[in-house]
Amino acid sequence: MRTLPRNDPRQYDDLADEWWQPRGGFAMLHWIAAARARLVPDATRDGSVLLDLACGAGLLAPHVAGKGHRHIGLDLSALALLQARDHGVTPARGDVMRLPFVDEVADVVVAGEILEHVPDLAATVAEACRVLKPGGTLVIDTIAATWFGRFSSITVGERIPAGPPKRLHDHRLYVDRERLVDLAAQHGVGLRLAGLRPSAVDYVRWLVGRRSTVRMVRTGSTAGLFQGWGVKST
Repeated sequence: MRTLPRNDPRQYDDLADEWWQPRGGFAMLHWIAAARARLVPDATRDGSVLLDLACGAGLLAPHVAGKGHRHIGLDLSALALLQARDHGVTPARGDVMRLPFVDEVADVVVAGEILEHVPDLAATVAEACRVLKPGGTLVIDTIAATWFGRFSSITVGERIPAGPPKRLHDHRLYVDRERLVDLAAQHGVGLRLAGLRPSAVDYVRWLVGRRSTVRMVRTGSTAGLFQGWGVKST
């Protein structure tokens, strides 16, 4: 694989064959997608729309298939979107900082594992909130701008099985949690945060081939990987 700068989105095209490999480079993203889906509410109306920002190859799809939403996935990678479509996602190509959607179109907006990659956090949060209907739910997961966030995702993470492929992350873009909560509040969404990590027991069993997946469990600390969720005010 060619060597590209950290956080270069072209890496996802180079890794396109890894998306749906259970033990491939994106294995942990499958585990996180399952945890993310637990925060997605069931649809409360016909025609409900779930907008999945930076959807990749549609890893969220099997976990929300029974919740009653039309699943629209947006991504920069055309190769990833082809795979997302094969898993029941309606694909849309675009930039999360300039969403190609009208205001208040989505009942649920999901921004999973993307905020730590964008150069303009404020614009991305504003866009996610703009396209969310009043009363709709915003769900995120990302990495905190802390020494532990860098240590767990790069220093250690890039060296262990199921950790992120090398050079996908640039710690300088990791997310200040207070700023994130403030930005969402400015657009009418009160975010709650909780930490997230793989189950140690599950991970060991996965390493030795005794499990096909690993549960992500809540933690009291949001200093590494964390989730956020909230409802837009009406």
